[in-house]
Amino acid sequence: MSRSAGDDRRREIVTPEGLALSLTLASRGTRAGALALDLMLMLLAAGATLAVLGEVFGGLSDARTADSGPAQLLFVVLVISAFVLRNGWFLLWELGPRGATPAKRLLGIRVVGREGARLTPEMVIARNLLRDIELALPIVFVAMAPTGAAGTAGWLAAAWFLLFAAFPLFNRDRMRAGDVIAGTWVVETGRQKLAAALTVGEAGDGGRYAFGEAELAIYGEHELKTLERVLRDGRAEVMDEVAAAICAKIGWTPPGRDAARAFLEAYYRALRARLESGLRFGRRKADKHAA
Repeated sequence: MSRSAGDDRRREIVTPEGLALSLTLASRGTRAGALALDLMLMLLAAGATLAVLGEVFGGLSDARTADSGPAQLLFVVLVISAFVLRNGWFLLWELGPRGATPAKRLLGIRVVGREGARLTPEMVIARNLLRDIELALPIVFVAMAPTGAAGTAGWLAAAWFLLFAAFPLFNRDRMRAGDVIAGTWVVETGRQKLAAALTVGEAGDGGRYAFGEAELAIYGEHELKTLERVLRDGRAEVMDEVAAAICAKIGWTPPGRDAARAFLEAYYRALRARLESGLRFGRRKADKHAA
């Protein structure tokens, strides 16, 4: 991996497939904004949940005392709902195919595996297990320290946990402590879209590329996303390498230098059509290692 000159957020990585990709790390401000927005969305979700539960449990009994059955049941449900929301919001969204919460998607960033590795459930769980240490505990101890309830230990604990909260300020890769443990980055997704030829309409290659089932069955969703990034980046030397790698896999002669992009676009269209067809019938191929 190397850093591009002139942009300290630009990173060049080589994937396990041998593909060279260029990524841009999300800025600290964008990450902070996404966190704040996610917390606001969580509060809105909590408020809506509380309103619904209040209506449901309010009709169970006329009793409004704290020791009534419905009130106790409501308290238990509220505690469970708060726990699920606080711990499940980031986990469930980042475990999705986009690797991003609603706020991250809105601001154009997502979580990816570092050094070109795939984002796995283990990575997502690991990075979010540290969120309490990085966010909740600093807030609690900073709020408690001025009261003097915990004495000097309270101030020391507040300073200790603030170090975790401020960790992204102390490294060039803008990583949280959770990112370090999990081996992840948060990167910009980019706002440009693939050319229309890749998504709709007829192929722009004159129909000269026709791929059979055996030639398409080699790759899965992960390779499709990698190929999409290569086409978006548009670097001729990388497209030449990728085209040669795919041709070696499927037993084709590599296209000429000027034909690499047309070949990759055609393969992208065919592979995506095959994978989308499989999903309609309940079949999913995650990557080239899946059966």
